[in-house]
Amino acid sequence: MFRMCSSNLAFGELAALAAALSWTLVAVLYTSVGSRIGALAMSLIRIAIACALLMIYERITRGLWLPTDIGVRAWILLGTSGFVWFFLSDLCLLKAYLLIGPRLSLLIMSLTPPMAAALSWICVGDQLALVRWMGMAVTLGGVALVLLEQPNRTNRTDGPGAKGQSRRGILLALLAAALQAIAFLLSKAGVGVCGAMAATLIAMLGALLGHIVLVTLWRRWPAMVAATHDGQILLILTCAATIGPFIGVVLSMTALHYAPTGVVSTIIATMPILILPFSIFLYREKISLRAVVGAVVAIAGVALLSVPC
Repeated sequence: MFRMCSSNLAFGELAALAAALSWTLVAVLYTSVGSRIGALAMSLIRIAIACALLMIYERITRGLWLPTDIGVRAWILLGTSGFVWFFLSDLCLLKAYLLIGPRLSLLIMSLTPPMAAALSWICVGDQLALVRWMGMAVTLGGVALVLLEQPNRTNRTDGPGAKGQSRRGILLALLAAALQAIAFLLSKAGVGVCGAMAATLIAMLGALLGHIVLVTLWRRWPAMVAATHDGQILLILTCAATIGPFIGVVLSMTALHYAPTGVVSTIIATMPILILPFSIFLYREKISLRAVVGAVVAIAGVALLSVPC
């Protein structure tokens, strides 16, 4: 029994690490097209492509375009999770980037794992051993150390109204972290009653609904359609959607099925560490000793999370 539980936990942790790697690759792909079509168009197109891929997969493997055999409760939980995670949280985080810059925003987002763990403990009694709390703290410390090392080029704090913008940016980043923690909890509750692919499709449909409503209210459909006319962008976004919202989210859902919410969200929070090799070899950035130490500390935290208890 103990071996089976340890094996399941290790499988969940490996799935979470693979999810973090996939989202890191997606970040590199998005960097190449984001400035050309805008964040909203990029987000909508990738979610739509992911939904199409997942529907095709469901049709091939189970003979259904949509997981209509899943109960209403699971649809509500997973659809709400996708709406909260891939729509609301991402929207708040994007605005925070503009107000306080990516460095501080991502640093605040490091609060997601302890928030998720606390919510999971309060709501569903998902207990974590002391060694796992230590692993979370060490991992987040390493992530914070690396993020603090990065220069903040987009933050502008001079001039009238700068303090108000800073406060709003911090609040939005905190809200994004809290929303993502809630989404993790909702996914954990919903993924247990259906397969990872079906759960991912429902979550993506929830996010797609949010995007459709927003684009309609903002009357941005002409810009969205225009963004699809560039074949190179569509190819890159298709690759990104396959790696991220398709493979990455499925891995995340699988991880949540086998491992505690706090552990999964902490491992996924190591993306700023995983992107360091891309920064060195693709963008020719010089990585300092402090950044290397932060990466080592984060890896040590992930190792603590994998200790059987």
